[in-house]
Amino acid sequence: MIYFYAAMAVAAWLFLVGVYGIVTSRNLIHLCLCLVVVQASTYVLLTAVGYRPGGIAPIFADVKQTDKAVDPVIQALMLTDIVVEATVVALLLALTVQIKKKTGTLNPDKVNLMRG
Repeated sequence: MIYFYAAMAVAAWLFLVGVYGIVTSRNLIHLCLCLVVVQASTYVLLTAVGYRPGGIAPIFADVKQTDKAVDPVIQALMLTDIVVEATVVALLLALTVQIKKKTGTLNPDKVNLMRG
């Protein structure tokens, strides 16, 4: 049970560090990397939720009904989370490259694409 609380504390710390980096970032690439740190907190959280001490892999062929197994739904959620993160980060970095080409800066305060 101590592992669960330790993992939750690590997940909360990663989330807070990532959000702090997002709020204080003055570079769009740094902002994308801080978003990756926030997303890493969800990996730790899902790992903590899905962990079962002494659990076996969720392959139920030739397994007794009384054996403990880890939750396969958590594993599927983590794989989905990884795919979504990779897609979002790729999109944000592509937008960052286009913003750099258009404005010549990566500072979000100096980017002014909305001109009337």
